[in-house]
Amino acid sequence: MRRVLLAVGILWTMPNTLLGLVAGLVALAYGAQAQFSRRDCAVVFNDMPWGPGGALTLGNVILHTGASLDVPCMTYAHRAGLAREEAIGLADHERAHVLQYMALGPLFLPLYFACGGVGVRNRFERAADRYARSGRGWWPWPD
Repeated sequence: MRRVLLAVGILWTMPNTLLGLVAGLVALAYGAQAQFSRRDCAVVFNDMPWGPGGALTLGNVILHTGASLDVPCMTYAHRAGLAREEAIGLADHERAHVLQYMALGPLFLPLYFACGGVGVRNRFERAADRYARSGRGWWPWPD
């Protein structure tokens, strides 16, 4: 059953994944490196040559400006000065976004931006930080 749900999620978010693949494939010509991460259920493009730094997830694609997702990063609450928290793993944070995309498919981007875009007030980012800290809680709405 888990494999069926995984396949449905991958198909459901395919429009988002295609956007990420196009960006990643273009970036290959400028030095980006591609790999499949089974753990993250995503194609990861490292060494992206543009962007403000960090990572961006589009469906089952993670676009990352660094050499590896296996690096620590600070939570959005910590960066906003709202909490003093230990660093989390960037790969874990982005994996939460992959799961969110697979659950919401083409609804993810409109809902993400309706919730405020990139920043500590966005429930999607807070949920991704929570998941990276604990391995649970990637869903952005309370039960």
